[in-house]
Amino acid sequence: MAPLQKIIVSDKMQTDYSYELVAQTGEGFAPDFCPHYTPEEMLKLGVFEGKYLSDCTNEFPGSWYAEAKISDQPDVSLNHFGIKSRQPLSVWREKGWIYGPDPRGWFQWYCRYYLGRRLPDIDRIQIGRWKGFARHAGQVRANCYPGDVFCRPRQRQALLQWSYDPFI
Repeated sequence: MAPLQKIIVSDKMQTDYSYELVAQTGEGFAPDFCPHYTPEEMLKLGVFEGKYLSDCTNEFPGSWYAEAKISDQPDVSLNHFGIKSRQPLSVWREKGWIYGPDPRGWFQWYCRYYLGRRLPDIDRIQIGRWKGFARHAGQVRANCYPGDVFCRPRQRQALLQWSYDPFI
């Protein structure tokens, strides 16, 4: 595929990195990858205590930030469910959950994938991780009445942060 655009990254965690967009934004996803929300919708709803991507405004579309709940410091009240549901990036590193050129983890990968970057080996790993996260939706369905968003708020916040529907 011929590149549509080249993105040059320079933020607090990554410099001298660039990638090419080879698919149209929001299109050309692997057939087994069907996220419920776009990155923009996730940021608007409130994810990662507002800290995620707060220094990446040059890499991603400005529209993603127009109504995003972001902050220079983690703020649990910015999460949609108002509950802490993330582990520090250091834990992700220790557990080996950071793959490829995305030092912030799965959501950064998803944002870049959504824009149109394709890295087949990394994409396969991250899509597999996303698919595995569906078990949390099963736990919510098994333990909560439909629509009771006050039941299992931590799991619901986590579902949102992996682009699953937390309002099941």
